[in-house]
Amino acid sequence: MANLAVTIAPSIAVAARQLSTQRNTSLDSLVGAALREYMLSSPRRMYQISTSTALVEGVYAGSVLSSILLENGDFGLGTFEGLDGEMIILDGEIYQATGSVGRRSDDFLVPFASVTHFRENAVFQIDKVECLKEIELACDPHRISENLFYAIRVDGIFNAVHARAVHPVPQGSRLLDAAKTELEFDFQNVEGTLVCLWSPKYSSSFSVPGYHFHFISKDRTKGGHVLECSAQQLRARIQILSEYDIRLPEAGSFLTTDLSRDPASDLAKAE
Repeated sequence: MANLAVTIAPSIAVAARQLSTQRNTSLDSLVGAALREYMLSSPRRMYQISTSTALVEGVYAGSVLSSILLENGDFGLGTFEGLDGEMIILDGEIYQATGSVGRRSDDFLVPFASVTHFRENAVFQIDKVECLKEIELACDPHRISENLFYAIRVDGIFNAVHARAVHPVPQGSRLLDAAKTELEFDFQNVEGTLVCLWSPKYSSSFSVPGYHFHFISKDRTKGGHVLECSAQQLRARIQILSEYDIRLPEAGSFLTTDLSRDPASDLAKAE
């Protein structure tokens, strides 16, 4: 075995030792696995926990640890157990938006999320945005096919953002019922980032078709699922995704829930 001497931040060293103890494995094995995962990871790969159909039908129990989610991506979207808020993954951190925003540093079970290691393929500017649809139209020409997936990051100062956040519902409640009780809020003159995933129409059984935007402010205090927004000038980056890795729950209600119904209509209404 080769020896490799590197310098890392003290906080990362502490976290690595703690994780090594938690997983009952050597520090050498842990660091080796992390390096191998990073070096072999594809810049075109999406990693997803569970499916959109399961979400629509009320399967909200966590199944995969958040630490594993972050091993597979640093940028993405999702939700929390029991629909306890909107999940925003940005720059390798998980944030929970419930009206206010908090960073989740604990290791918890995730019911549904999609992430990628964000590496843009193109960068472009969007000027004088009056509505969210104009951002979508500006992104459309940069998608090379309707049959691939895309990750899109949009940074800038927003004149206004109208957002919402789901909140905990009784176990088994369908997504449409949960959407009726969601919280809505407005932010004015706020700098921040839109975290977006775009999925093809054919993917409705496992993903959320079309553009799916979440917002988080630069100071990480405001965020949620974006319903509308406006801005003067934005910087957008887009990444092509052609590999899709879905991890299905191996226990709980996912195994017994009827997932045969097409969720496209319900997804569109919930969005």
